[in-house]
Amino acid sequence: MGFSLFLLKGEEMKRYSYSGPVCEFGRVVQNNWSGETMAVSEKKARSNLTYQWKKKNNRLPGTVITLPGKILMED
Repeated sequence: MGFSLFLLKGEEMKRYSYSGPVCEFGRVVQNNWSGETMAVSEKKARSNLTYQWKKKNNRLPGTVITLPGKILMED
């Protein structure tokens, strides 16, 4: 069955985007990074975006990455 759990619960995916600095262990390592994702909440979108950045920049899963700017929900 190809249904996701979030769809079975009635939650709707929304598109989120981020454009701004990326911090590694509290220190800015990239001044202006942009990414986008589909998620059911802003919290999950932030998690997805940090994961994307880690994968693209060869960081280990335990690396503390933060996106201090605003995550925008698109229409």
